[in-house]
Amino acid sequence: MSGAMTAPPQSKGFVMSRRCDLTGKSALVGHKVSHSNRKTKRRFLPNLVNVTLMSDALGRSVKLRISANALKSVDRRGGLDAFLLKSKDDVLAPKVRDLKRAIEKKQAAAS
Repeated sequence: MSGAMTAPPQSKGFVMSRRCDLTGKSALVGHKVSHSNRKTKRRFLPNLVNVTLMSDALGRSVKLRISANALKSVDRRGGLDAFLLKSKDDVLAPKVRDLKRAIEKKQAAAS
């Protein structure tokens, strides 16, 4: 047996991205600057939190991984439904896009 260590097998199904489900905010790249002004690459990661938000139109809760800034925006706009109806589809995660369509459909049926 050789002394080389092997890496543990990676799961092939689910990859968790560092991206906000609601705003699309993701990791940025910049420099870490030392005292001697040497620059090395680093990543600025978004402040993601796992939350459970309530949808008033659908009457159920939804688990999301969103940035702390997006959580404040949801509160400011008056809840998850109001936030989703104002947001653009291209920044939303696929799961949240389906949720937005369901909310629009429910509100259209109620009108």
